[in-house]
Amino acid sequence: MNHLSNGRMKRVPEPELIFTKSKKGRVGANIPTCSTPAVDLSEAIGDLREDLHLPEVSELDTIRHFTNLSQINYGIETGFYPLGSCTMKYNPKINEATARLAGFANLHPMQPVETIPGALELLLGVQEMLQEITGFDNITLQPLAGAHGEMTCLMLIKAYHESRGEGETRKVVLVPDSAHGTNPASAARCGYSVKSIPTDANGNTDLEALEKALDSNVAALMLTNPSTLGLFEPNIEKICRMVHEAGGQVFCDGANMNAMVGTTRPGDHGFDCMHLNLHKTFSTPHGGGGPGCGAIGLQAHLEPFLPVPVIRRGSEGEVMADYSRHHSIGRVSAFYGQFLMEVRAFTYLRAYGKEKMADISRYSVLNANYVRARLKDVLPPAHDRPCMHECILTAEKYKKEHGIRALDISKRLIDYGFHPPTNYFPLIVPECLMIEPTETETKETLDMFCDAMIAICHEAIENPDALHHAPSTAMVGRLDETLAVKQLDVRWIPAAKETAGV
Repeated sequence: MNHLSNGRMKRVPEPELIFTKSKKGRVGANIPTCSTPAVDLSEAIGDLREDLHLPEVSELDTIRHFTNLSQINYGIETGFYPLGSCTMKYNPKINEATARLAGFANLHPMQPVETIPGALELLLGVQEMLQEITGFDNITLQPLAGAHGEMTCLMLIKAYHESRGEGETRKVVLVPDSAHGTNPASAARCGYSVKSIPTDANGNTDLEALEKALDSNVAALMLTNPSTLGLFEPNIEKICRMVHEAGGQVFCDGANMNAMVGTTRPGDHGFDCMHLNLHKTFSTPHGGGGPGCGAIGLQAHLEPFLPVPVIRRGSEGEVMADYSRHHSIGRVSAFYGQFLMEVRAFTYLRAYGKEKMADISRYSVLNANYVRARLKDVLPPAHDRPCMHECILTAEKYKKEHGIRALDISKRLIDYGFHPPTNYFPLIVPECLMIEPTETETKETLDMFCDAMIAICHEAIENPDALHHAPSTAMVGRLDETLAVKQLDVRWIPAAKETAGV
């Protein structure tokens, strides 16, 4: 870690730009001599190298430059990611090895289905394993990401209501006030209006408010379980029953499935459908905007509306891609989702096996409660009860008494060598810090993280300026994040053009 015993910290120097290493005439490639007559194109296209501002560097300088930059990056292979809700767990290398197998990696998306029986078997294998894990009657892997899976579930629900002649009346989707922001966005994208359901003092869904909201206009309730407060909903069966009695459907936001794998099944709780993030729960790579997989599970009454093709086993036992679905909502993605993500998930699921699957949830819940217990004296939990896969803490007292916000604590954590946790989510918790250790982190790592958090909380009282000015060791200090969003500047401009205002 960067934290020094005498409390002094040294800022990491900013690396040189590759443009500063440029020397005119230096090249990094062995370009063959052209055998055709030279043509002067300068009048037509100008001096490309000058106009494009390409640096002139050797191959070795280029390799060293980008290798050094890569070593500055913070990643799951270099340090602990305590980001809550994001489930940034380690992706085993065996997953990458299978995804690189030529038979998978070199498939073309337009190959005839009959030429890829092995790929279809793998897809069906993932579906069957996810069915058993979630308790749903069917799975589709076609959605490309979590929010896409949410939207697909709502499209199924909409088609279901329309098939019953209730499409014009059921226009409201209920969403708890602690939900992921994608929930109301997905509902709105499908043409629904959204009504918020409050959380009660214990961190559960307010049953009285839910009962008042349920009427013949309600199409669905979108419920995250465990919730974004890191709590398992104890009334989940009753909630599903209430919504069903009002004629609605219940969607489970599966972003927090890591807390339930192998231990309990959403399909058994009364949910009609759910989305799964394979890049969260089943270890396929996460970050950088994709590729993801928002697989969905659903009960039998929604099955007629599945997006095509449906991967299933035929009458002869063969795996087939079934396009003959007269009530299907149609495709929700080009081709069939992110195939290599399914290869990785298949590998992960088979590596654990049925016998060890519960270890995922058992250790993720254990780790989160360990962090909660170690930090509760300096950062009280939002609700005084055992958490699931993540703990939700509040830094409200530091803001009131010392002018220190959750953001200041997170910025200071960078100086201690850790990536910050999720801040200010869920929105209903003041000065919120959301920490998810996942099952892959060791007790030693969690202790180092907790020691750093405790030390920072003491600094908040004794030396608040250290937090206000943090980070002190990072290459870049405290940024004006609002201004950075409004005036984004991520490209290099030659000094001459910068002066000219280009």
